Amino acid sequence: MAELDSVIHQPIRLKIMAALNACPDGEFIDFVALKAIVGATDGNLGAHLGTLKTAGHVAIEKDFVGKNRVPGYNSPARAGAGLRSMSNSCGVFWTVPPPEPVSLPLL
Repeated sequence: MAELDSVIHQPIRLKIMAALNACPDGEFIDFVALKAIVGATDGNLGAHLGTLKTAGHVAIEKDFVGKNRVPGYNSPARAGAGLRSMSNSCGVFWTVPPPEPVSLPLL
């Protein structure tokens, strides 16, 4: 059995990675949509995203929607390989529905 990635195997981080890997290449999920998919609080999701970013599993791109700066998250190719390796090791396949579009109010 291949060794599991100690960063990804935590349940909320695994949900984050599954959601990000379900996105088409080059597409980002915003924080609000990711929060809805994962079911975590703002602080909890932010802390887990920080851990994943430090490990190189998550990329962050900040864009403007109106005057608001909105971060988007995706998974670089090497992180996707780590998730697939983990799913193959466990004999499990995860599917995550695509996120619903989220409209942010303009201030």
